Amino acid sequence: MPEQNPAVFFEVFNEIGIIEQLSRAILEARLPDGLIAPHFTVLNHLCRVEDGRTPVDMARAFQMPKTSMTHTLKCLEAHGLVALRPNPEDGRSKRVWLTQAGRDLRSQTISALGTEFARLAADFDTDRLLAIRPVLTDLRILMDAARNP
Repeated sequence: MPEQNPAVFFEVFNEIGIIEQLSRAILEARLPDGLIAPHFTVLNHLCRVEDGRTPVDMARAFQMPKTSMTHTLKCLEAHGLVALRPNPEDGRSKRVWLTQAGRDLRSQTISALGTEFARLAADFDTDRLLAIRPVLTDLRILMDAARNP
C-alpha cells in the first residue's frame, strides 16, 4: 500500500479550487446579465436531483445559510427561472420548481459552453479526464457522507 500523505489532499484541493475559479469565469461569461455561477448551480441542481425541494433542503445541499439560499432563489424567481409554491406538507414553507425558462436557460448555457469545451478538448486529452472522473466521484461521495454524520 502506498504511503498515506495527508498533504496531498491540500495539493489536489488547491488545483480543484483554481480550476473551479477558471471554469466559473467561463460559465459566467455565457450567462445573461444579472446571473452568476451560484444561480446556474441551483438550476443545474434542480435538474439533476429533481425540483420541488424546499429552500432549507437546498441550503443544506449547498452548505450555505438558508438566508443566502433564499436570496439566490428570489433572484432566480425575479428572472422567471424558478417558481416558489406553497409546500403542501408544511404551510409555513415553500417548494422550489423550475420553470420552463429555467430549464431552457440551463440547456442553452450548456450548449453555449460547447465551443469552449471543444477548444479545451482540442488541447487536452479527454481520455485523461475520463480516467480521473471515477476517482473524483469517489472522493465526492466520501466527503459528502462525512459532512452528514
